[in-house]
Amino acid sequence: MKSYSKLIDLQEDLKKGSISLKDLIHYYSARIKEYAHLNAFLEVFEKEALERAIHIQEKINNGTAGKLAGMIIGLKDNISYKNHQMTASSKILQGYTAVYSATVVERILAEDAIIIGRLNCDEFAMGASNETSYFGPVKNFADERKVSGGSSGGSAVAVQANLCFASLASDTGGSIRQPAAFCGVVGLKPTYARVSRYGVVAYASSFDQVGPIAKSVEDAALILEVIAGQDFYDGTSSSEPVPQYSKLLAPHIKRKIAYIEETLHSEGLDPEIKQNVLQQIEQLKADGHTVEPVSFEYLDYVVATYYILTTAEASSNLARYDGVHFGYRSPESKDLMSTYKKSRSEGFGEEVKRRIMLGTFVLSAGYYDAYYSKAQKARRLIKEKIEAILEEYDFIITPTTPTPAFNIGEEITDPVVMYLADIFTVGASLAGLPAISLPSGKNKEGLPLGLQVIGKSFKEAELLEFSTYFSHRA
Repeated sequence: MKSYSKLIDLQEDLKKGSISLKDLIHYYSARIKEYAHLNAFLEVFEKEALERAIHIQEKINNGTAGKLAGMIIGLKDNISYKNHQMTASSKILQGYTAVYSATVVERILAEDAIIIGRLNCDEFAMGASNETSYFGPVKNFADERKVSGGSSGGSAVAVQANLCFASLASDTGGSIRQPAAFCGVVGLKPTYARVSRYGVVAYASSFDQVGPIAKSVEDAALILEVIAGQDFYDGTSSSEPVPQYSKLLAPHIKRKIAYIEETLHSEGLDPEIKQNVLQQIEQLKADGHTVEPVSFEYLDYVVATYYILTTAEASSNLARYDGVHFGYRSPESKDLMSTYKKSRSEGFGEEVKRRIMLGTFVLSAGYYDAYYSKAQKARRLIKEKIEAILEEYDFIITPTTPTPAFNIGEEITDPVVMYLADIFTVGASLAGLPAISLPSGKNKEGLPLGLQVIGKSFKEAELLEFSTYFSHRA
């Protein structure tokens, strides 16, 4: 079957009748089975997808189909889809069936997307390699010995390996952007509050944001256009109007861009990634953009600040998984206390337990001011500094990750090394700003590299428009 990188091209062929949605479902289902060893999909909704394909094909033929007709989408396993299982890739939610759909799911279905299955992720979206999943790691399609990135590894690999057209994922500190970089696809984290979090399993509520992973900037823009906007069920969602992002992508002006000097001198930055970013900077200059270095003196503090705050929020959010209300309950439970202790000890994986304990510690009476309160102050300083840079510049560019995808099992035993994998992505998360990871070529081993672009609050239209510069140039 012809390979499509943009939905508009697929929709054209669907209208002409040179391909049918039924054919497309069969194609993706066959590929999912062929590449099941990648472990990207936890469950496939083949029969349901076929039934929906027949219905939407009629709408296409009648000229009444929605914006996303023809888009076959996978869902990260922390996004609720009514009457379907959802486990957040954790034993503790084993057997849980969602009783309602997330707002983002309702919105893509309303525009005639077809959901083909649920995708593996790090347990409760906590991880940078998709190795903490109860269902095992996701393998990188570029090199199956390598990690996919996390936490949305299944979402990235599914698009990378052409197992679905696009995917919906969540980003707390880089969980869309980092796997997108490792897999050579486009990953967008919108501005905090741009997209409803209703129906998405909470990790850290002041950071979590849903966004698309796609093959093209154009499709990421279209998906955001559909899922963005205020939601009555999410009091934190913004009432800011939603532009027609997909109609505002034609590059038309030269931009003023900052790059953070400290990122290129960061300890542990892969030399090939550094060289790649420097080449991008030179090309931008050659094409008439202004690109200048800026200093960001808080780079060494962003990871610590992020993990103190997110683990504190996780400690609170994950208290509901107690073995009483739903999900896993230890067969060794004898009374209420043993139900809590054994169910949580057996149901949560090591990384999730580590973060819950760390979060509980920083919130405890003797340490609240020393850690949590101080981290909140640091977050404000980081946010103000990044916003000050963006008052003078249109965008900030950085590497998405300090290294390319590493070997499965290589780093997982060292939590500090794993946490430092987020060093370039957590800044935008702390500031609540939109950021996108764009494919930026490959290294000598053929592994994908990513370039991150950070934009101004609620200025996704400008961020996406500028991002097309890189895809058009490629």
